[in-house]
Amino acid sequence: MNQQLYAKRNGQKGFTLIELMIVVAIIGILAAVAIPAYQNYVVRTKVANAISSVNTLKTAVAICYQEAGGVLGNCTTGAASLIPTFTATKEVASATVASGVITMTFATGIGVGVDGLQIKFTPSSTDDQTAINWTVDAANITNAQAKTALTKNNITAAPVAPAGAAVAASQ
Repeated sequence: MNQQLYAKRNGQKGFTLIELMIVVAIIGILAAVAIPAYQNYVVRTKVANAISSVNTLKTAVAICYQEAGGVLGNCTTGAASLIPTFTATKEVASATVASGVITMTFATGIGVGVDGLQIKFTPSSTDDQTAINWTVDAANITNAQAKTALTKNNITAAPVAPAGAAVAASQ
């Protein structure tokens, strides 16, 4: 009789095994959703940092274009056009300018389908030469999140057909 009275007074203390397993399952489900979303966010952020670090070259090309009277031929890194040499960053291994076209190579650590790959920014002017539009060629970037970040505020280059495709089409 004393044992029954003792059990009623003290009641249950702690959690049952089922309750603990439910909590662990909920945490697992939340982690399964959150980790890929976070990884996508990190890739987009690193690509955005890479683009912003190359914006200094875009500005230099625009000034060169304006000062050369709408000609991009002399807008080259290190030439008399005063386009600066790019200093590598955490996200960009290198960037060069040749005739106004900026070729950027991603550093490693950005994400799968981006690391070490190149993209090109090609300038084009409006008819009245009051603005420069940038076309981004990111055809070799396979990471969907990175490609979205690259093409968000830029015109995308038309896909290039393989070399044999033009021959086959003309026959």
